[in-house]
Amino acid sequence: MIKKIAWNTFKNTGDVNTFLELKQIQNIEEQIQSQKQNRN
Repeated sequence: MIKKIAWNTFKNTGDVNTFLELKQIQNIEEQIQSQKQNRN
């Protein structure tokens, strides 16, 4: 979902930094999910 938001934001604004920042958020969320699964 974040990937779609990031891509749409990039298409609308043309700002690659916004796209990259949202991709970083997506990566962080994936890491958090991975850590949660490892704890269980």
